[in-house]
Amino acid sequence: MGSKKNVVISGVEEVKIVAPPTLETEVKDDGSKEAPAKDTADKKAPAKPAVTKKAKPRSKRYASFKSKIDKSKKYELAEAVEMVQKLSYSKFDGTVEAHLVVKETGISAGVSFPHSTGKTIKAVIFSDKILKDIEANKIDFDVLLATPQDMAKLTKFARVLGPKGLMPNPKNGTLSTNPEAKKKELEAGKIIIKTEKKAPLIHIGVGKVSMKAEELVANIQALLDSLTGKVEKLALSATMSPSVKVIVEK
Repeated sequence: MGSKKNVVISGVEEVKIVAPPTLETEVKDDGSKEAPAKDTADKKAPAKPAVTKKAKPRSKRYASFKSKIDKSKKYELAEAVEMVQKLSYSKFDGTVEAHLVVKETGISAGVSFPHSTGKTIKAVIFSDKILKDIEANKIDFDVLLATPQDMAKLTKFARVLGPKGLMPNPKNGTLSTNPEAKKKELEAGKIIIKTEKKAPLIHIGVGKVSMKAEELVANIQALLDSLTGKVEKLALSATMSPSVKVIVEK
């Protein structure tokens, strides 16, 4: 219904009914028109519901093998290794992996496994050729070794090498006055282990399922020895197997 407007004509008050403005335009007193003000009563578009990723369901076979593990129990290292080998159900020779929770992020160490883990590591010594490869973003090595004198040239690539864990560092021995000797150690089986960038976690392959149990135990023990006093939790698993919790001496 229109609004009322009082107009006085010759001392007589006359009441006129003014029609409400349309949605398209609004009429002013002088007869001109303008676009209507935005209707603040309009409802906002409903927010899209947050999408939650559902965990991928495990196979019945996995569930069957998992049921053979007492999840409330931690096993001795040798027993845990044997269980992982028995519970691995991949058709190929899976990798036995150690999953560690350590006391803090930023931990790194060198470890020499007494038995081959089935993985080779490519270590290179900094040179002008390596510098050109880095500049061209051609990084095909696992470890970069350098001397303290090389760091002046490498500093500007810290943003590229740092996130990949490739920046030479004296803590893990990759920054050394004798990089040639360090390269020989790495080629002989010594590797550099480090935590994830934002979490105190380490994940590393320690051998193959087909290896002798005692060889896997020796490799895992060498890993623990390199992190003495820093390991909070340890679990073992194969490429396709449930994990087994291991007793860790602190």
